[in-house]
Order: sequence, then structure tokens, then C-alpha cells
Amino acid sequence: MSTTAQLPSSHQAVTVAEAMAALRISRPKLYDLIRSGALPSFTIGRARRIPADSLHHFIHNQIEEAA
Repeated sequence: MSTTAQLPSSHQAVTVAEAMAALRISRPKLYDLIRSGALPSFTIGRARRIPADSLHHFIHNQIEEAA
């Protein structure tokens, strides 16, 4: 899964910008995925974060569905 190679391996949660870069999608599309529940996230104050495990799981599921 070279798609996630951009993610810092030591991070347990990534920023919206990092998730957008990893998935190569726009901000509105990422927020659509979050709103639909397809990609779990949480906020700390005003900062939204996506758990790295959730991002990896989402990518894995997309690969399995495409197969």
C-alpha cells in the first residue's frame, strides 16, 4: 500500500491535510467521507484528526471492494 507512504509512521492520528494527501482527494471529498461515517475522525478543540488506523483500514477496504 504505497498510498500511505506519506503518512508519518509514528503518528496515531493525522491531520485533514495529511489524510487528503494520502488519499489524493480534495478537502470537500474528505469531509464527505467523514460525514458519511466511512472515515472516522475526532476533534480536539477546533482541530479535526483522523486516526491513522482508521485511514489504513479505509484504504484496505477500498482495495478489497475494488477486487
